[in-house]
Amino acid sequence: MKKNEIWPPLPFAQARSTWETLHLWTQIVGKVRLALTPWHPHSWHTTLYVTPRGLSTSSITVDRRILDIEFDFIAHVLNVRVSDGRSQSIGLKGLSVATFYAGLMSALNKLGIDVTIHDRPNELPDPIPFAEDEVHASYEAVYVEQLWRAMVQIDRVLKIFRTGFLGKSSPVHFFWGSFDLAVTRFSGRPAPQHPGGIPNLPDSVTREAYSHEVSSAGFWPGGGPTDYAAFYSYAYPAPEGFAEQPIRPTTAFYSQNAGEFILPYEVVRTANDPDATLLEFLTSTYEAAATTAKWDRSGLECAIGEPRIVRKI
Repeated sequence: MKKNEIWPPLPFAQARSTWETLHLWTQIVGKVRLALTPWHPHSWHTTLYVTPRGLSTSSITVDRRILDIEFDFIAHVLNVRVSDGRSQSIGLKGLSVATFYAGLMSALNKLGIDVTIHDRPNELPDPIPFAEDEVHASYEAVYVEQLWRAMVQIDRVLKIFRTGFLGKSSPVHFFWGSFDLAVTRFSGRPAPQHPGGIPNLPDSVTREAYSHEVSSAGFWPGGGPTDYAAFYSYAYPAPEGFAEQPIRPTTAFYSQNAGEFILPYEVVRTANDPDATLLEFLTSTYEAAATTAKWDRSGLECAIGEPRIVRKI
C-alpha cells in the first residue's frame, strides 16, 4: 500500500460538513456510554476507541449483559450489539442528527436497554438539541473513510509513544466532546483547580479531568484553533518557559491562541518517515513539559517498548 493511502489526505474545507455531522453522532453514542457506566477518573469511561472498522464504545455492562456500539466506516453502518446475541444496525448515509438520534434510541429500546441521555451537544457553542437537529445531515463516505484511516495510523503511533512511560497514563482514546484522539501522561502531582469555562461543559467535569498535572497530546481533524487537521501537545498547568522550549520537527510551532504546540497533519503525512516525524513531535513536546515542570523523569520514563522484549529493569 502506498504511503498516501496509509496516511490519506484530510481536506478540512471540503470535509468539514461531514465531519461536523459525525462529531455530533459520536456525541450521541458517547453519551449512551456515559449514562450507563460508573464514573472513572478523568472521564475515561466516556471515550470511544479506534477499531479495525471504525470507532467503538468497547463493552458496556447493562444489567447482566454486555452492550457495544460501533461505527463501521467500511460498511457505513452503526452496529448496536448485546451479549444475548441480538443486534440492531442503522445505515449512516443520508441521516440528519435528529434521524440518527431517533434511530439509535429506537434500536436500544428494541434491545431492552432503557437509557436517557443529555440531549444537547457538549463543548460546542449554540448547541441544537439532537432531536431537533436537521441542520447537520452531511455524510460523504470518502471523507469519513479518510479520517478513519488516518486515525488507524495515529492510534498506532500514539500507542507506541505510550509504551515509553512508567507513570500513570491514559489509554489512547477518542474524546467525542472535542472530537480528538488523545493520550495523556501524568506527573503524579496534584494540579491547581482548573478555571473551567469550556462551552456547554460543567466546570466540575473539567476540574475533575485536570485534577493532576498532565502532558497531553493528540490529533483533531480541524476546527477551533486550526482550519486544518493537526496534532497538538499541551501541559496543564503550563509551566513557565514551556512555550519557548525547542521542539521537533522544526515545522511545529507554539500557538498562543490555542496555548499548545501544533504540528500540521500534512507535515506528518508527507514526511519520508511519518511515524518517526510524529514520534519526534510527541517526544520533544512531552520533554518540554516534563523538563520545565520538573517532573521526576528518571522515575517516570522508560525505553519505547518492543514486541516480545521484556522491559529492562
